[in-house]
Amino acid sequence: MRVLEDTLPKVFLLENVYGLAYEGKDEGLKFLKRRIDAINRKHGTRYSFSWEVLNAADFGVPQVRERVFIVGSRDGKLFEFPKPRFCDSEKPLPGLKPYRTAWDALHSITDLSEKAIPSRVKGRWGFLLPSIPEGRNYLYHSEKGEGKPIFKWRSRYWSFLLKLAKDRPSWTILASPGPTIGPFHWNNRPLTMREMARLQTFPDDVEVLGDRRQVQKQLGNAVPSAIGELLGKEIRRQFFGEKVRSASLTLIPEKARLTSQAKKPTTLSISETRKARLLEGKS
Repeated sequence: MRVLEDTLPKVFLLENVYGLAYEGKDEGLKFLKRRIDAINRKHGTRYSFSWEVLNAADFGVPQVRERVFIVGSRDGKLFEFPKPRFCDSEKPLPGLKPYRTAWDALHSITDLSEKAIPSRVKGRWGFLLPSIPEGRNYLYHSEKGEGKPIFKWRSRYWSFLLKLAKDRPSWTILASPGPTIGPFHWNNRPLTMREMARLQTFPDDVEVLGDRRQVQKQLGNAVPSAIGELLGKEIRRQFFGEKVRSASLTLIPEKARLTSQAKKPTTLSISETRKARLLEGKS
């Protein structure tokens, strides 16, 4: 808001986490609106305040990622957010394409030579990941799951031991996950920088520098490039009168034929099961 007041641009775009707009916990959203109103009174501007929660997967990003976007125009014109163009293939809707999947984004990556990429998941629970099916998490090994009854139902974060499914979008890439917080690759390892960048629809010529922790933080905090492309084109079209095709995005992955079936999870040995139950505080 300070930068906005200092520069008074024709249009502004702001992105933040979904929680900013939670009903009953939207103090941050109301604060931003009050600041915009104050700027308008002080400088004679008429900044509008249009906001929407967008799921990146609804626009071709191979990742389920819900974030709040706020757009304002200095002359008071309201921004019309684009409508979803993709949907869950299990719940098809007329006129919408199936979600782009983790396989669509990652299948063509063959270079895994990046430095400091562990071949397996670390942490005291990492040994459990190979025993969890693709697209599942720790709940597989819970009292209501099909695996071993190690964990209580819904006793952990959803991303705990979460593994990608080839035929579904990725779950949200996080900025500061713990060692056993996913999503992880279906080959039971952490994602590489290039794989995380693909799931965020970064162009392949973008390199993210730093150690693994720094790379994860930068990518996890980023807005998917395709969403930036989408909203940038819409802003140009709606506020600057440019003839652009926002329906044609260059950064979403092409649909790819699934040629690799889901691997069967490994079976936990008696000793591994005993180890897990001891770690969870069970006899």
